[in-house]
Amino acid sequence: MQVNGPLGELTQQVPARMQIEQHDGELVVTRPTDRGEDRALHGLTRSLVANMVEGVTKGFEKRLEIQGVGYRAALRGTSLELNVGFSHSVVVEPRAGISFEVPAPTQVVVKGVDKQQVGQTAAEVRAVRPPEPYKGKGIRYEGEYVRRKVGKRA
Repeated sequence: MQVNGPLGELTQQVPARMQIEQHDGELVVTRPTDRGEDRALHGLTRSLVANMVEGVTKGFEKRLEIQGVGYRAALRGTSLELNVGFSHSVVVEPRAGISFEVPAPTQVVVKGVDKQQVGQTAAEVRAVRPPEPYKGKGIRYEGEYVRRKVGKRA
């Protein structure tokens, strides 16, 4: 399956048993039988096609927050440079079709047309320094709740 739009072009393998037709500007996914396996593939195919259409029209983005004293991010060309408490700065190269934005030194926005690639890239940035439960320092998704622990007691 191939989808074109103003932001780009996406191709995706979809299960051969599912039929995809275009009627009056809508894509309709039909399944051959009502067996459980076909119903699951039907939902998967519908979601994949819907995400491809949304990606090439609006695009996807994931927002990350950086918390910690002295922790910050900066753009170096197209790559993302993270200073998150290590003795060196960590440079994250974007995948093909992915771009980074840094609206503030403690915020990172991962943008792209492929939902799966955007999510994977955001997860790799977060994995550089995941949030820790004692002080809450690290890189987290916007709105992510980090359960805090008490720590040592005398």
